[in-house]
Amino acid sequence: MTTPVLQVSDLTTTFWTPEGDVHAVSDVSFHIDRGETLGIVGESGSGKSQIFMSVMGLLARNGRASGSVRVTGEEILGVPLNRLNQVRGARMSMIFQDPMTSLNPYLTVRRQMTEVLMTHRGMNESAAAKAAIDMLDRVQIPEAGRRIGMYPHEFSGGMRQRVMIAMALLCGPELLIADEPTTALDVTVQAQILDLLMQLKRDTGMAIALITHDLGVIAGLADRVMVMYGGRVVEEASARDTFKRPQHPYTEGLLKSMPRLDEHGVKRLETIGGQPPNLQDLPGGCTFHPRCRYAVARCAVERPLLRQTDTGRAKACHLDHLGDVA
Repeated sequence: MTTPVLQVSDLTTTFWTPEGDVHAVSDVSFHIDRGETLGIVGESGSGKSQIFMSVMGLLARNGRASGSVRVTGEEILGVPLNRLNQVRGARMSMIFQDPMTSLNPYLTVRRQMTEVLMTHRGMNESAAAKAAIDMLDRVQIPEAGRRIGMYPHEFSGGMRQRVMIAMALLCGPELLIADEPTTALDVTVQAQILDLLMQLKRDTGMAIALITHDLGVIAGLADRVMVMYGGRVVEEASARDTFKRPQHPYTEGLLKSMPRLDEHGVKRLETIGGQPPNLQDLPGGCTFHPRCRYAVARCAVERPLLRQTDTGRAKACHLDHLGDVA
């Protein structure tokens, strides 16, 4: 059996605050295989980004993570920082949603890119600069040889995102984590960035973790989908099954709140009532039950475990079946 590129088991992430602990991620387990794109969806505060901040070892000082995180079989959760730095950038990289806060505004793109290769690949500056220009060409930055000497503010939003992707791919990582990679971009640039990610995945065979609240992006790119709510996985299935036959009420609610081009006539979009849960004071039983139109008495007192329902899919719900989306 092939070893997954990323194997996460029983990951729990908690943040200490003066008002009490914030349970951002609770007992999350999943894997991503080579050449696979896993889409992670859910409302803001559902725990999507904190899973991968834990994976990358980038939690805030008041955060702590427990469980297991393995990259191609090697445990990296809790390893010394020098070992973690050898894995980050070289074997796994992350694209953040706002390149202006991720790129150093005081350094040229050349300096920031060559530093990655000099640190992780031991290249000299001349070889690193040539490799950086080649990668900028690959992500379709026009006149890459000239633009590599520019500062981040001299690029447009879409071009900055391409620079971020180029930096993430410099060392040929096995896993690329893309956290809302098209946020704040116009739809044309968004489509170009997503097409670029898919082309790069086909060319390199890398695994991609795609974190987003945009179900349209997931539909176009993901092989499997993991739905998060209140810091837990509530459903996991292939992208096709998720969109065609959601089996968790929260997934169903997300889909019904999204306009669809394959529907005929005028159809009112539905909303999910209520608010996302307070992670400092999660409700008992099923975390979603205060907002669930299918909730019964059992839901308020017994938390459903994530269980297999079909081959390759799982859900955390006491209901057996929701039926197809109308």
